[in-house]
Amino acid sequence: MEKTLTAAKSLATKVIVEAGNMAKDRFDKLISLEEKDDHGDVITEVDYLAEEIILKEITRAFPEHQVHSEEAGDNGKKSDWLWQIDPLDGTNNYAIGFPVFSSSITLMYKHEPVLGVIHEPIVNRLFVSSLHGGTYCNDQVLNVKKRDNPKKFNVAWIQGHRVQHEETAVNLRQYIDLNCKRMMRTWAPTLQWCMLAKGDIDGIILYNSEGDDLYSGILMVKEAGGVVVDFQGNDFTGMSDEPYFIACHPDHKDYFLDMVRTGMGSGVSHMR
Repeated sequence: MEKTLTAAKSLATKVIVEAGNMAKDRFDKLISLEEKDDHGDVITEVDYLAEEIILKEITRAFPEHQVHSEEAGDNGKKSDWLWQIDPLDGTNNYAIGFPVFSSSITLMYKHEPVLGVIHEPIVNRLFVSSLHGGTYCNDQVLNVKKRDNPKKFNVAWIQGHRVQHEETAVNLRQYIDLNCKRMMRTWAPTLQWCMLAKGDIDGIILYNSEGDDLYSGILMVKEAGGVVVDFQGNDFTGMSDEPYFIACHPDHKDYFLDMVRTGMGSGVSHMR
């Protein structure tokens, strides 16, 4: 496992920068834009080009590994190793000329993330996390931060496309917005996970948002000393088709659990 992980880390950090630099060079110069679904998501030629750069190298180096990518889907292989690729996280931002986007690569082993790599090309930030190896940004170690005053917390909200204006989600969102310094939604979830790992924000509330961009971020936060728990307070491990999570500094867990329970009322009981 160690040998595979070392080779994977070297390849992933190289290829994700290549893909990100390509996206940066083409930023604000889009040629094509398509509606991806009925929820307002879009796709550009840069999504495909970045995906091609990443997939080509990973499938060449690890031909027996299972690979699932945002646009190409699954390669059909059966393996303990699973690569998850989001070639352009924040496509909607990218499409409107808003420079908040990234690429994400995750390597899972037996349904647990062991490597996460996220590249933010506009500001040249490369985030790398490995199981029991810590989290780094441009080779500088990251740690989640503890703050004394919850009223000054900055909290990120992430929700899945299927959620839309679900009543419970709307109520919880509003409650969070009214009970923290700032609630933020970037349309680029991987960067919110990186901000938490980096100590720039204080927590993440994730409401039924599963995808190829999720597990790199979870690993980033855990390896930076944070916790990721479900809405009942149980530590999250493995994978989930319908995730409802809180991520934060360990000492803030009870505060955020109380926030979610109060904001959702009886609706929290079935969300694990």
